[in-house]
Amino acid sequence: MRDTGRIYLDHAATTPVLPEVARAMHEALLEGFGNPSSVHREGRRARAAVERARRQAAALIGADPEEIIFTGGGTEADNLAIQGAAREAGAGAHIVTTAVEHHAVLDACEALESEGYRVTVVPVDGDGRVDPDDVLAALTPDTVLVSVMLANNEVGTIQPVAEIARRARERGVLVHTDAVQAVGQIPVDVNELGIDLLSFSSHKIYGPKGVGALYVRRGVRGRLKPLVYGGGQERRLRPGTENVPGIVGFGAACEIAARDLAARAGQERRWRDRLIQGLLEAIPGALLNGPAPGQDGAAAAGGVPGLDGRLSNNVNVSIPDVAVDVLLAQLDLEGVAASSGSGRTAGSVRPVSYTPLRAHQTVPDPACRLLLSKKK
Repeated sequence: MRDTGRIYLDHAATTPVLPEVARAMHEALLEGFGNPSSVHREGRRARAAVERARRQAAALIGADPEEIIFTGGGTEADNLAIQGAAREAGAGAHIVTTAVEHHAVLDACEALESEGYRVTVVPVDGDGRVDPDDVLAALTPDTVLVSVMLANNEVGTIQPVAEIARRARERGVLVHTDAVQAVGQIPVDVNELGIDLLSFSSHKIYGPKGVGALYVRRGVRGRLKPLVYGGGQERRLRPGTENVPGIVGFGAACEIAARDLAARAGQERRWRDRLIQGLLEAIPGALLNGPAPGQDGAAAAGGVPGLDGRLSNNVNVSIPDVAVDVLLAQLDLEGVAASSGSGRTAGSVRPVSYTPLRAHQTVPDPACRLLLSKKK
């Protein structure tokens, strides 16, 4: 049971399932139990539910439904994009990524590197933003993939993915973006971004855990090798009987996210700016990590006007001489759920994004991350 007296500020880690989503899943559990690959009525009903969710997911990111591959989550989608592209290209293939990617990307690259693939990790500036020129300079004749996240999960930086994609694809290089934190928070259109592959996840947009999707641009599917084998589901890229209730919940969450995006993002941006101002004024020496509100982020987000360079719900501050674990424990006792980084790094001293930022002397201590929402 959720304690309604608490304030939940860890929406980058996960979000609560919306009642509308839960109702859709409940109906699918009871009525959509058939195998979507079966030809009888129960199977056709399940297949129809999956395809409706595919249309809902595609609409959220401006894709065609046939370009959506359902997966077991954002991590699997990242791995399918990165490992799939590298393994299809063969040994010696080269991948370019950045120092502030989620561990799903960095660990996949590290695993490939141990098998003889080559990986270049491009540094970022003090706000956590990568320079497109640095990415392009890292390309070689053997580069098969560039992977740059659309928005950072810890400091909220929106990356110039559209420019990177335009220039990399001119060289015949596939471009993947981990948009798990961006989808549902900023307008995302795969055609405006110009990318080939995009990962997003259900549980970051008020849907269930254990389901996500990989957008695969038409014509790119043949440049990916599946991670697993055993059936023809999901265009043969992700075989196995589909998780119908989870996919239905994901689709419902996508539809709600598309409907509410503009109003919610504007409200969250106002709350974010007030909270940042209040923290910096009230706490001597407090430091905001990542870009300051108001920096232009339109180019990063595919030219969408009205965005700044930071996610609308992200507040990440460092407080000198305060141990972050003590701070988080005290906040928890006071009824506020917050964190210092991604769930993948729970228990570690410093989440992945802070080490490259520390090189620019912008993160003196492990930071407290507060992620706002339309719901408390």
